[in-house]
Amino acid sequence: MHAPATQTAPPRRRANEVRHSRFGRSHPNLLGGLGGWVWLAVIILPIYYVVITSLKGQEGFFSSNPLLPPANPTFDNYALVLQSDFALYFANSLIVTVGAVVPTLLVSFMAAYAIVRGRGWFLNWTNRLFLLGLAIPLHATIIPIYWMITRAHMYDTLLALILPSIAFAIPISVLILSNFLRDVPNELFESMRLDGASDWAMMWRLAFPLVRPAVVTVGIYDALNVWNGFLFPLILTQSPATRVLPLSLWTFQGEFSVNIPAVLASVVLATLPLLVVYVVARRQLVSGLTAGFSK
Repeated sequence: MHAPATQTAPPRRRANEVRHSRFGRSHPNLLGGLGGWVWLAVIILPIYYVVITSLKGQEGFFSSNPLLPPANPTFDNYALVLQSDFALYFANSLIVTVGAVVPTLLVSFMAAYAIVRGRGWFLNWTNRLFLLGLAIPLHATIIPIYWMITRAHMYDTLLALILPSIAFAIPISVLILSNFLRDVPNELFESMRLDGASDWAMMWRLAFPLVRPAVVTVGIYDALNVWNGFLFPLILTQSPATRVLPLSLWTFQGEFSVNIPAVLASVVLATLPLLVVYVVARRQLVSGLTAGFSK
């Protein structure tokens, strides 16, 4: 009988053991940690300033140190914001955001699937057309968009904000989703095709569940752009009935002064829905942002 062969450790494991035995424990990345704390301070400081200023009175804002918390915090600014038709502006922003993001994701996902899985000159030119949309700046098209909206008699309506937002969100959404769809193994599609599945079934039962983190990531990205959009509401709407949250900040601007604590209180209230969306979809968002790094 032959003696059992001696199992040797994998080369990668042996290299790690040699490295640890030579240098001992791995040294912490002090420079990277310091840079992370500095970046955290850069991010936290504006948020801290917005929150503490929203709790100050308008008189206390000018007389106190801007970085010190208020001695007598007050919620009068939040009450003023809520009494200034904040619910109407919030509802308008919500309608515009949902009305723009949902069609964008639907059209972009189906277009990306057709581009990745389809063949032919038409789909190739369609992909090039979407890429061309990335090269067109938003500010260069505002005059033609204004002309088309007024000719279509949609000026000063929420639909005037939804349609251009969809048009400018589709190119980047198609580009991102198509890159994720290319990572889906072709063998999975061939297996479902052998089982008699149609392209429609493969798109929704196979491709969509696998790229769901990417869809959530694209949806949050598009929602941020639409929710914080200022140029379209400024040019394409006029009446208070169609005003959205970014334009509602003008409500607290007087003829000779600006109620800055009330403006920042409005900013805090407008940010809360985005924070809720992040908390609910943070796992899908992180999965979409880090997909491919483990390959």
